[in-house]
Amino acid sequence: MDIKSLSTVAKSLVAPEKGIMAADESMGTIQKRFDSVGIENSEENRKSYRQMLFATAEIEKYLSGVILFDETIRDGASSKILQEKGIIPGIKVDTGKRDLADFPGETITEGLDGLTKRLEEYASLGAKFTKWRAAYKISSTTPSRWGMKANAHALARFAKDSQEAGLVPIVEPEVLMDGDHTIEKCEEVTTSVLKVVFSEILEAKVNLDGMLLKPNMVIHGEASAQKATPQEVAQASVRTLNKVVPAQIPGIVFLSGGQSSQEACLHLSLMNQLGQQPWQLSFSYGRALQAPALKAWSGKTENVESAQKEFLKRCRLTSLARQGKYSPEMEDDN
Repeated sequence: MDIKSLSTVAKSLVAPEKGIMAADESMGTIQKRFDSVGIENSEENRKSYRQMLFATAEIEKYLSGVILFDETIRDGASSKILQEKGIIPGIKVDTGKRDLADFPGETITEGLDGLTKRLEEYASLGAKFTKWRAAYKISSTTPSRWGMKANAHALARFAKDSQEAGLVPIVEPEVLMDGDHTIEKCEEVTTSVLKVVFSEILEAKVNLDGMLLKPNMVIHGEASAQKATPQEVAQASVRTLNKVVPAQIPGIVFLSGGQSSQEACLHLSLMNQLGQQPWQLSFSYGRALQAPALKAWSGKTENVESAQKEFLKRCRLTSLARQGKYSPEMEDDN
């Protein structure tokens, strides 16, 4: 393991003014997104869509890295487009989640079998970092202690194996927005989840300088009757991280987790206005970066230019949020 190299890549991914784009949608997820705008979910359309985004002029000003899906990294052209722009290619390496036996409402993320060989192959294909997602739903019975421990153990094993393969792991424990819970409940559960995750991370001797954390923001459930203000979301998120996340980690790259593009920008901007933190506060957004571009494109060649314009705008505004300089009024600017 080259600790210096891992640290260099990790810090590059959270470079000032930049963040990460998540373009690692599973087949099921990309199906839903294409369905929403009437696009056939074919290999050709998936490739055209993603390469259209990657080829957008000047996104390298705002993006440090892109998380790819297995199909995408194997096409060769996508990684080449990114590398020519100085954008670091990464890869999602988990294979999805399944129900956790005897724990209704909970899931465990799979993909550890054969992971070492896959990591070696992805490194040969140009990947410099990896990502693994675990999901936790808030209810009266979930997440259980066992559900938290099982997923945290998998996250730690993934992180350690990634570093041994020379790849920077992005550890993603996501407490879902699904439900009617309050922001206070989300803070409680997120704190518990992160404590268990870092207990396993430290026990596995994962190098903290060479990893990143991709957590949810601390926010009310989407069906909650008690809506937190944007300022409350920012304060609760930063407060929670300060309780649990080691200072040695170079950066936090938030997921957008079902928020609108504007909400994800505003919350991130307000966090960065709270003063200097032990780690960089950045982004690893998927839908929050892509949604306007996907709608503008709608699978039509004649819409490529307008779609790229929408994508560049979202990258620029999210970069401003990462600096604490975003305001909703900017949405009206061309």
